[in-house]
Amino acid sequence: MSARIGVITFPGTLDDGDAARAVRYADAEAVPLWHADDDLHGVDGVVVPGGFSYGDYLRAGVIARFAPVMTSVIEAARKGMPVLGICNGFQILCEAGLLPGAMIRNVGLHFVCRDQWLRVENNETAWTTRYEQGAEILIPLKNNDGCYMAEQSTLDMLEAEGRVAFRYVGGNPNGSRNDIAGIRSESGRVVGLMPHPEHAIDALTGPSDDGLGMFYSAVDALAKV
Repeated sequence: MSARIGVITFPGTLDDGDAARAVRYADAEAVPLWHADDDLHGVDGVVVPGGFSYGDYLRAGVIARFAPVMTSVIEAARKGMPVLGICNGFQILCEAGLLPGAMIRNVGLHFVCRDQWLRVENNETAWTTRYEQGAEILIPLKNNDGCYMAEQSTLDMLEAEGRVAFRYVGGNPNGSRNDIAGIRSESGRVVGLMPHPEHAIDALTGPSDDGLGMFYSAVDALAKV
């Protein structure tokens, strides 16, 4: 039986269809999850996709964090369910307290849209085992509030505990501290990153198929449960 990975849709979500396609490319079943429904419908993992949930009013991700579905995601994540937050999804996971730190406006206050090289800093999470440690992957990036910020003590903890999952290579596009592009939870089951792996699953339509490894990694992790 294939893994069942839920993909959440909030008002303003843009990339749920792409995330669901990436799940299917990894030979898993993509299960649509609605923001106002607290039932996760028996999924094995969750993707919180990118977009502009609730129009990014107040602060990116802050309203979505209080959606009924997130109450269930937070509970499931704390019990070990793999969760991936992409772009706005990363912002939501930070607002929900599943990942430390916060996202603020890009340095220069410009929307950034480009193909971005990342280095895999930790390949022992539920979403990164298909990569070699230190591998460089090409993933599209598109954000306005993508600057990762945290107190120095938090940054020191992330670095000391190997919790930086991805780091920008070849220039920091948004001013993130320590060139951080993505981080993981203490357990390694929850990962958030600003670039969009779901847009890099097929070399015909993206700059690479490097993003597919994240979804295959989750399927591998679920097969071991």
